[in-house]
Order: sequence, then structure tokens, then C-alpha cells
Amino acid sequence: MRRRYPPRGRAEEPYKVNKRILAPEVRVVGENVEPGVYPIRQALEMAEERSLDLVEISPKAEPPVCKIIDYSKFKYEQKKKQKEIKSKASKTVIKEIRFGPNTDDHDFEFKLKHAQGFLKDGAKVKAYVHFKGRTIVYKERGEILLLKFAQALEEFAKVEQLPKLEGKRMFLFLSPKASKK
Repeated sequence: MRRRYPPRGRAEEPYKVNKRILAPEVRVVGENVEPGVYPIRQALEMAEERSLDLVEISPKAEPPVCKIIDYSKFKYEQKKKQKEIKSKASKTVIKEIRFGPNTDDHDFEFKLKHAQGFLKDGAKVKAYVHFKGRTIVYKERGEILLLKFAQALEEFAKVEQLPKLEGKRMFLFLSPKASKK
């Protein structure tokens, strides 16, 4: 028995076009078209008269909504809209700052200044204390360090997640406060 595989290279079309529309009646819309409910055969003839395609836009509606348009132009417009939406979506940047449980004051201040810069640029900050070997016994010291860090950045950021230990690391997440314009 031979297996049949789907044809390669052709992606499934998101919209049904022309003869692929199986509904007996459709609601037709479009430019220079009298909107209304028509039998599928008549809707296809209307599209053919205008040398355009009948595209099922809303298949879940009762009856399904179809638009008489040039399908290739319609696909192009859809891709263009998707790109625009994608470009407008804000990309969140997460910057990491690493501490040890015995981080001294100078290093702490240095890393604090970096975090302030990251937050001013609109990036989120993931601060963590990494416990090497037996330093895991200083969990409290690490938690105090992260809480002190969060308190020092209070005017720039809000705490998204309080210090939490996962394996050999204790994490703290900070997100920038909305800037006042």
C-alpha cells in the first residue's frame, strides 16, 4: 500500500477562492457590487464578469461573507498589513546583571549605574546572584543584595518579580516605569 503525501512547496491558502467555496449561498460585498445574499453560482458569475475573484472572507458567518476582488492584490495587502503590525509591536529587551553573594559596594554601585542606563533606554533588567560551590549557604545575603538593588532603582523601575531561587541562581526582574512626558 502506497502512502500519499501532500504536495510539496504549496502552503495551505488561508482563504477559499472561487470554486473552492462550498457554501450554497453567500453574502457578497465589494466595490461596484450590489451587496446581498446570492446563490454561489450567481456570485461566481458576478466575479467572472468583472474579471475578478470571489474570496471567502468570513467563513463562520451565516451565510459566509465573500468579497469580489483581485485575489493576488488582496494577498499582497494582507501581507503588507501583517508586516506593519509586526513592525509596530514593541520588542522587549532584557539586560542581565550578575552579582556574587559577596559583591562589594563599589561593584554594586557600578552595576547600579548600568542598570539605570538600561532602564532609561526602556529595557527590562534581570538581576541575579550566582552562587558558586558552597556559597549557596549565603542565600539570605543574596536576597538582601537583590532587595537593596531594587530599592536603589525604585525611582526608575518597578519590581516585576521578587527574588526567587532557582538552582544556583536567585533572580529579580525589574521593568522600567512609564516615563512622564
